[in-house]
Parts: sequence; structure tokens; C-alpha cells
Amino acid sequence: MSYLAAPGFQPAYNPPIPYTTAIAGGLRVGMAVVIQAVAPSSSNRFAVNFCTGQYDGSDIGFHLNARYDGRDRVVFNSFQGGTWEKEEMKRDMPFKLGKVFLLVYEITPNNYQVTVNGSPFYEFGFRIPLQKINWLQVTGDITVQALCIIGNGPASGAGGAKGAGLLMSSTQENLPPMLGPPILHPILPFKAMIPGGMIPKRTVIMKGLVNSNAKNFQISFKVGYTNDIALHINPRLNKNTLIRNSFINGTWGEEEKDVVKNPFHQGEHFDISIRSGEKQYKVYVNGYHCFNYPHRLTNLQQVDTLEADGDIKLCFVHF
Repeated sequence: MSYLAAPGFQPAYNPPIPYTTAIAGGLRVGMAVVIQAVAPSSSNRFAVNFCTGQYDGSDIGFHLNARYDGRDRVVFNSFQGGTWEKEEMKRDMPFKLGKVFLLVYEITPNNYQVTVNGSPFYEFGFRIPLQKINWLQVTGDITVQALCIIGNGPASGAGGAKGAGLLMSSTQENLPPMLGPPILHPILPFKAMIPGGMIPKRTVIMKGLVNSNAKNFQISFKVGYTNDIALHINPRLNKNTLIRNSFINGTWGEEEKDVVKNPFHQGEHFDISIRSGEKQYKVYVNGYHCFNYPHRLTNLQQVDTLEADGDIKLCFVHF
């Protein structure tokens, strides 16, 4: 069962490098780009570019270039009119060779804010207006496991009618767009309201890192005013099981645990997409279908609260 992303969430899993993709609707304040990758031990350098076009020679609003040459450093720059501009540099290398890292760009009103593995790393001021940045490019000695462009739905600043500014396929047009900017680096325990509830076709996406010594964690979709749980997802790492259940009228129901492959492992990143259907929740992990869960609470609009806790660190949550 192939994964269809909702408008406002653009994922790519294991893309070939060099990789270039359009930013649907263009880059805007409130958006984020999340890259999970590893630089091989033989790496010389890699770069991530926010560009005005997809071709060589296009202007680059923000160029991040990690260089491994005995003087390990990260270089930041922009490129306009065929010329590189004033270079900025940080003699600190957070991208350790052979180690998976999580690189996050947050687009603020003033700059690109760069976070690596959950720690602030650099801020780069705008040199080219955001409205001109429509492409993202990754090049060099890097293996990208997952790349997500998030928060480019209409509520992130595009304004106008539903779907304004978005590029959508005919199949995506049947899905409600993600409603706003992602919640970045939330702390646990996490709790948030789901705008409008888990109505049919609504999608919730979470990305996180399972702790290296993790025993279990929980993700719950609840009815806020009763504390009933419509869907409780409970990976138990110490038992290699993936439990699903509901808690209704003070009682747990029958557990479901069958799954072809448990995608959650100690010390590994994950992203999980939960989409509400007419009859069931469809759950994908790292782009692959993991399980379905029939609705046991049928008033989906009342399922308006998301909670998460346990042995994980969250990178983002997006509704």
C-alpha cells in the first residue's frame, strides 16, 4: 500500500544524490525542512542549497557546505548573478562521519535557523527574498535516509482559499492539507489539541528518535473531555512488540499486535503518519504501511487530543 502525503507535507525516502525537488508553493515563514542523513566515512564534502531554480547557475539563497579536509568546518553562503557572496564559517563539525544526523532548518521571519541533532547550530540571514526560493537541492558525499519539507499548507502564511499556493496532484486534492507550521522539538510528555479532530482524511505526522536504551513509548489519540483513547500505539522495544488498543468508558479493549515488521528500534529515527479513514486509521512508518486499526470510537471529530510520552525524543509534530 503506497503512501500518499497530505498537502503541506513533502517527504522523500532514500532519494538518489544529487537530489533536487520543488518546494510546493515556495518557501515561507513557519516552514521547516528536516533531513535525516549520514556522511560516509570517505566523505569529502556535501551541500544543501535553497535555490531559485533547479538548474546549475541558479541563484542560491542559502548554501550549507560541510567540508572534511583535515580542517573540518561548515561554510555558509549565497550565490547571486553567477557569483558567490560573502562567506560565513563555523569551525565546528556536528555531522560526524558514519553517524546518522538530523539536520533541521526552521524558516523564521528573519533568517534560516539551523539545528543539528536537537541543538541550535547556526542562523543565516536572508540575502534573497523567500518568495524567490522554490527549490531544494542536496549534493555531495551524503546518504539521505529521509527528507521532509513541512508546514507549506495554506495556514503557514499563504493565506487565501483552501489549498492556495499549493501544488497538488489530483489524488492529493482529496486530502485536507496540513493545517499550520510544525511543532518543532517538543518536549515530553507531549500534549496538543488536534484542530477539528481526527475527521476522515485528517493526517498527523510525528518524527522522533527512539532512545538507545528504550523500553517503550506511547502515542495516544484521545477524546479530550472524557479521556477515552480512540487509538493507543505502544511499541514495546524490550519485547519487540507493537501494541494497539483503545480505552473506552474506563476499560481497555482487546489488544492488537500483529504486524508484518516492527519498524521501531532502539537508537533509530522514525517518522510515523496516522491518517483517519472512514472506517479505520491507516498508519505508515518511514514511508511504509505498518498497520490499520478499525475505529472503535466512531465520532471522529471528538478525537481532538494527541499525547506522546516514553523513551523517545521528538523532532516535530505536524497536523
